[in-house]
Amino acid sequence: MRDGGRLAAAIEVLTEIEARRRPVRLALKAWGDGARYAGAKDRAFVSGLVLDVLRRRRSLAWRMGEDGPRAAALGALRFLWAWPLERVAEAAGEEPHGPGPLTDAERAALEWPRDLAEAPDAVRGDYPDWLDEAFARAFGDDRAAEGEALAERAPVDLRVNTLKTDPERALKALASIDAHPTGVLPTALRIAAPDPTARGGAVEAIPQFSKGWFEVQDLGSQIAAAAAGDVKGAQVLDLCAGGGGKTLALAAAMGNTGQIYAYDSDPRRLTDTVRRGDRAGARNLQVRSPVNPEPLKGLEGRMDVVFIDAPCTGTGSWRRHPDTKWRLTPEALERRIADQDQVLEDGARFVRPGGRMVYVTCSVLPQEDEDRVAAFLTRHADFAVKAATDDPKLAGRLTADGFLRLTPRTSGTDGFFVAVLEKTR
Repeated sequence: MRDGGRLAAAIEVLTEIEARRRPVRLALKAWGDGARYAGAKDRAFVSGLVLDVLRRRRSLAWRMGEDGPRAAALGALRFLWAWPLERVAEAAGEEPHGPGPLTDAERAALEWPRDLAEAPDAVRGDYPDWLDEAFARAFGDDRAAEGEALAERAPVDLRVNTLKTDPERALKALASIDAHPTGVLPTALRIAAPDPTARGGAVEAIPQFSKGWFEVQDLGSQIAAAAAGDVKGAQVLDLCAGGGGKTLALAAAMGNTGQIYAYDSDPRRLTDTVRRGDRAGARNLQVRSPVNPEPLKGLEGRMDVVFIDAPCTGTGSWRRHPDTKWRLTPEALERRIADQDQVLEDGARFVRPGGRMVYVTCSVLPQEDEDRVAAFLTRHADFAVKAATDDPKLAGRLTADGFLRLTPRTSGTDGFFVAVLEKTR
């Protein structure tokens, strides 16, 4: 495919997403299924352009002076990918596959765009207007800059599985895809975000991946798991285990001592946990599925750590899932808040006196973070906040209340919130 055909395809996918509110993954798959002629580079180009547009939709519309998939795609090529104006014009007008020649207004906008510095915070930060109050609470005058960081492309982070190997050996195995230490956690490695028009290195193709040497896991997620503290020999319940990423991080930290129980209210999310646990060499893992009657019976009041990776809006993962920020609604946020209150109530039942509960969200919204902890503490005077980390490298990320807040701008991770609540003896 030539540039014009790729540009037209990206506009087609963006139009499908906007018109039918389809997740980007499904829209790209539908296009790919119908474009058998497209090669790997073509698919990477179209996918990269679509995702970059979704990351920067509002700021692109401001600079172009026009909303819509075509204007945004043209603007992304010019302002994000730094294409010269004439290359954009050539691709648009390419016969017969381009989306059509530039209009005078488009050419003027691409040459003399509106000044983004004059735009409102929500436009500069590329998030919906209705979230501006929450962003102001979380970040104050830095909210536009925090939003901009959430609109960047994300790197690929890996967690070295110490049950199978060590960081030095893992780095050698990953030499072909340029992994390097993050300098934050000794087991955390990073591969830089690829060029949007190129396919990233396939971690799964490295032979040691199938041997369980490492897992793909954002650094923020790894830090959240580490907030559980010393868990060797402990009894640990991962109450919202999902696919098992943090479960396996906890199991590795336990060194196959103690016992870790993985539970999720949706049994489908647990389908990979056993397989992944076997690959990782986690011998102290028990999966407790809700398909069985009373799956958590006997664990009440016995757990040293209850880890809660709470259901949330996912605002902290917008770098990786940019379409979700435009589908998020106030009603969806309210549903998540109710879920979070419930899962905190559920988790409290299993914590032994002197044990702790670790509450985690992949969200930057105070309504899902500090507010939920505050509401829980008003109902449970037998719990108290404990500093979420004692790692000096992360001390600057602690809030005045002892919570851990991570963002792409401040910590180079996805957005995460972590609170550690200790049950009084």
